[in-house]
Amino acid sequence: MKSKVTMQDIADRLNLSKNSVSQAISGKDGVSEETRKLILDTADQMGYIYQAGRKKSQAETSGYIALIASDFAFAQKGFFGEIYLSVEQETRQRGKHLLIQSVDQESEQELILPPVLENQGVEGILILSHLQTSYMNMVISKGLPTVLIDHHYPAVKADCILTNNRFGAYEAIHYLTELGHRNIGFVGNIQFSPSYYERYEGFRLAMRDVGLEIHEEWLLLNAVEQTEYMMNAMRSIPVQPTAWFCVNDGLGFILNSTLQQLGFQIPKEISICSFDNGQLSQLSTPLTTTMEIDLKLFGRKAVEQLFWRMDHKQEPFVEMLLPTKLITRESTAGPRI
Repeated sequence: MKSKVTMQDIADRLNLSKNSVSQAISGKDGVSEETRKLILDTADQMGYIYQAGRKKSQAETSGYIALIASDFAFAQKGFFGEIYLSVEQETRQRGKHLLIQSVDQESEQELILPPVLENQGVEGILILSHLQTSYMNMVISKGLPTVLIDHHYPAVKADCILTNNRFGAYEAIHYLTELGHRNIGFVGNIQFSPSYYERYEGFRLAMRDVGLEIHEEWLLLNAVEQTEYMMNAMRSIPVQPTAWFCVNDGLGFILNSTLQQLGFQIPKEISICSFDNGQLSQLSTPLTTTMEIDLKLFGRKAVEQLFWRMDHKQEPFVEMLLPTKLITRESTAGPRI
């Protein structure tokens, strides 16, 4: 007598994961309509017996997704916290548990992998923000599907979900030039991460396209988020530009405060535009014009890509660029003539 057809039998026939078959049969998100139809057609062909009205309960959630990040990244609660919440929600909706593991500096330097990766039930890995390249490659060497969130690097072979940093910065600079600014400075540590370097590239591209000169004295390419640094940097500049672009809201917040301490009026004398639309851009006085990143979308797309990768292990790696949105506030205005 022929044994009962199981979801695993269907998965084996189609070379897909059992999880994808379950999602298709139960009507959950996580698979494309094309894949869902293929699974349902195959199930019918193989004689799969559906359990009428069956809904997968929370108690039946099985399997794990690991989310790892540095202690530094987890400390940035305003930015990465919202991504984490979105990841957790998306993972749970797809019938998996999320396991979280922070990586301290010593473990990163000594290449000590997080204990969570020893869990045999872990089916995929999300790496939030950046860890050193050798560490990420050691994680990837575990052979599990891996997706990087808000980071990429040529030597790291994995799918990546990223902000369109170049175009975001480009749009910010164009906005400032449309206000009438011709003397624009840049603030950011371009060695800290590829994201900041890409924002610098977007700055340079926009300045070139509108035919504006880039002044070396207005390029703070090793800026750190410290009041003492910013005060020293601003005091060393004999003539200020009419506008500054900062690679994140933290630098924008400190720059705003520093310039006001030095007697400048924002935005009457100097405009400030930053990036991320985090809490600091909404706490500064005046409120900071910034490029918004959709953090919930970050988390959702990362989980979607990871589940796709779990079913398509041999496909080429991809990078997905998510758009930004200009949020205009009181820190920007046309230059004083």
